[in-house]
Amino acid sequence: MVLNAIGRPQSSGSGVFPALVLVQGNEQKNIVLNRTPFSVGRKVDKDLVIADPRVSRDHALIVLEEEGFFLVDQGSKHGTFVNGERVQRQKLERNDRLEFGARDSTYAIFNPAHGTSNTARDFLSQISEIRISQEATDLEKLTLFLEAARKLNTAGVLDEILMTMLEVTLRLTRAERGYVFLKDDEGKLRLAAGRNSKGESLLDDKTISHSALEESLRSNSEFLLTDTGSSADLAGRQSIVAYDLRTVICIPLRKRQVQATREQTPAPGATPASEVTGVLYVDSRFASREFSGVGHDILRAIATEAASLIENARLVQAEEESRRYQQELTIAASIQQRLMQVKIPEVPFAKLRGKNLSCKEIGGDFFDAVNTKEGLAVVLADVSGKGVSAALLASTLQGMIYSHLSSGMPLLDVVNAVNHFFTEKLVGEKYATVLLARLRRDGDLEYVNCGHVQPLLVCGGEVMRPPHGNVPVGLLADATFESARCQMKSGDRFILVTDGVTEAENAMGDFFEDFRLEAAAAKTPTLEGIFSAVSEFCAGNPLSDDCTVVELCYAGEA
Repeated sequence: MVLNAIGRPQSSGSGVFPALVLVQGNEQKNIVLNRTPFSVGRKVDKDLVIADPRVSRDHALIVLEEEGFFLVDQGSKHGTFVNGERVQRQKLERNDRLEFGARDSTYAIFNPAHGTSNTARDFLSQISEIRISQEATDLEKLTLFLEAARKLNTAGVLDEILMTMLEVTLRLTRAERGYVFLKDDEGKLRLAAGRNSKGESLLDDKTISHSALEESLRSNSEFLLTDTGSSADLAGRQSIVAYDLRTVICIPLRKRQVQATREQTPAPGATPASEVTGVLYVDSRFASREFSGVGHDILRAIATEAASLIENARLVQAEEESRRYQQELTIAASIQQRLMQVKIPEVPFAKLRGKNLSCKEIGGDFFDAVNTKEGLAVVLADVSGKGVSAALLASTLQGMIYSHLSSGMPLLDVVNAVNHFFTEKLVGEKYATVLLARLRRDGDLEYVNCGHVQPLLVCGGEVMRPPHGNVPVGLLADATFESARCQMKSGDRFILVTDGVTEAENAMGDFFEDFRLEAAAAKTPTLEGIFSAVSEFCAGNPLSDDCTVVELCYAGEA
C-alpha cells in the first residue's frame, strides 16, 4: 500500500510522501514512507534496516491510522524513543526525533508530507530552471529574489518560505550551505531551516561557525568573512579552521519597529529601530567573489525581505491556530450543550423551569433535575473560573451529582462525595458553589447551600431569602455540611440563581445586586422576568460571568 500527500492510501505514482530523515554519524538520507505498516529492525527484510546489535530484529512499526502516523514498539529489548522519551506507542508530529535502541549513533527525524501551495510550487519550478549567468548584474539578481519573495508571501507556510529563501540565496551567492536560525521564546537561537547547494535539507548545525553566529546576534550587525586564507583574525574560530571554511556570512533578520512618537524618530542617516528575530547564515569551503561590493547589499536585502516574510508567515500561522482553536471551542461547546441538556421531569405536584446564558462558548454553570421516589431533586452549580477548564470540571461534576441523585442518595451524602472528589483530585485548585434541593410530594423542601447565592422563596407577593449556608465544595477536606428545610404551599416558588445574575454589570460598572433580583422575582412569570430585568439593566453591556436561573413551583398534592 502506498500513501498520498496527506497520508491516505492511494495508487502508485503519488507525488509527495511522508518521509524519515535518517542520520547516521555525519551521513543522512531521506527514506520515503510509501507503505504502511513501515517496519524498522535489524533483520534484512525490514523497510528500514539498522545494523546494530542494540536494535532488535523486529524493533518497531510506523503505522497509519485515522488520527495520523503512530510509532509502535514491537517488544524491543533496548527500547524505542521519541524525543528522548521511551514509548510503547506514540503519535508522530513534525520534526519528532525517533531512536531505536542504538541512541548514540543513529536517529531519524519524522517529516510528514504537506501540500505545497500552487504559488510556491510554481516558483520553485521557475527557480529550478533559472541559470544565473556570470554576466548577470546585481540588480537582476536582486530583482529575481524580490519577485520570488512577493510570490511566496502569499503562501503562508513558514517552512516552505524558509527553504525557498535558502534555495534562492544559495543560487544567487553560489555558496555551499545556508541556514536560518530563529529566536525562540527565551531569546535563544534555534535552527529553523538548513539547505545545501544540492537541494538537500540540513538538520545538523554542528559544523558551522557558532562564534560568528553569536557575534552577529550580539552586535546586531553583519559578520562577513570572505577569504579565511588571507585573514589573520581567526583566533577563537575553531570551527572555521577545523572544517576548512573559507567563506562565512551571518546577517541578522530584523523586524522593523513602528515609530510611535516624533521624539522616537531617528536622526537623519540613523538606522531605524529594529528587533533581531533571527540570523541568516551562509558558508562555503571556498573563497567567493560573489560576496563583495553590491553582492553584499543583495544579501542584506534578502535578509530584510526574509524577516518580513517570516513575520507574515507567523501571523498567518497564528491566525490559523486561532481559527482552529475557535473551531475546537465550538465543537466543545456543542458537546457540552448536549451533555448538559436537561430533560425536566414531569411530576404532578411541581413544575420546574431553567435557563442558562454562558458569557463564553463554554461555561462552568449547570443545572439538572431528576425525579426519584424520594422526590424531585434539583441541582444548580457554579465551578470557579471560566472557559475550558471550568466547563470540563462542570461536565464531570454534573455526571457525578446526577448519578448520586438518581440512586436516591441523601443530599448531604452527595455534597460530601463531591467535596471529597474536589479535595482529593484537585487539591484546592478548584472549587464550586452548589445548591441541592429535593421537593417531596407533600411540599417538604430540603436543601443544602454550599457557598451559593441565597435562594429566593416567593410566597404570594412576599420574597424571603433563607439564610442557611455552608462553605463551597472543594475548599476544605474536613468540612462539615448541614441541610435546611421549609414547607412549601401551593403556588410557592423556590428560585435558584448563580452569581452571574447578581453581579451582572451595566456600562457604569454597577452590579444588578440582590434588591433588583428580589424585585424581579416577585413578579410572574419569574424566569422571563429576571432575564428581562438583567438585560434591561445591562443595556447591551456584555456578561462577565455565566447566568443561570432555575424556578421550582409547587402545585400542591395531586
